[in-house]
Amino acid sequence: MGRKSTRNTRGRIISAAWKLFYQQGYEDTTVEDIVFESQTSKGSFYHYFDGKDALLGTLAYVFDEKYEELMLTMDPKMNAMDKLIYLNHELFAMIDGGISLDLLARLLSTQLLARGEKHLLDRNRYYFKLLRQIVDEGQQTGQLRTDRTANEIVKAYALWERALLYDWCLCGGEYSLVAYTDSVTPAFLQSYGEQN
Repeated sequence: MGRKSTRNTRGRIISAAWKLFYQQGYEDTTVEDIVFESQTSKGSFYHYFDGKDALLGTLAYVFDEKYEELMLTMDPKMNAMDKLIYLNHELFAMIDGGISLDLLARLLSTQLLARGEKHLLDRNRYYFKLLRQIVDEGQQTGQLRTDRTANEIVKAYALWERALLYDWCLCGGEYSLVAYTDSVTPAFLQSYGEQN
């Protein structure tokens, strides 16, 4: 029970922080705001985080939380390709409508500058476990090619998603992230479809 309580407290702080970052902006959000919104204490906040800047690396947690929610609503009868397209669309819709371009750019830049842990690349993330499960299923049912390992396909897909996010940030969000990914991701995934 202690682990669940720990995850809930940390998770509440992270969720509250990103909600406030989006609503008020990163610069105008204080630790006190985050503590109040998360209904935790300052002691709890500093138990998990050194300060507000430490929260920039937690966006991967927010993404994973979204993937867990999506797994509850996704039709299990969908094929592997459709599952990947659905997850990509829904996550990017969340980013387009709930994560400011400035915050996403900050996250991506912290990952570029990080010397140690790179949260986006952490293979223990729910994201990577979920992708592996879907790719394994797709290979077993003949929807995805088997001349590439599941790990190679997962790596390529994750790289594809990061590339889309980096490009969107580089272009200053001048186009709809969701509309663009909806138009190009199916074609990208076709290259990993079963070869006839």
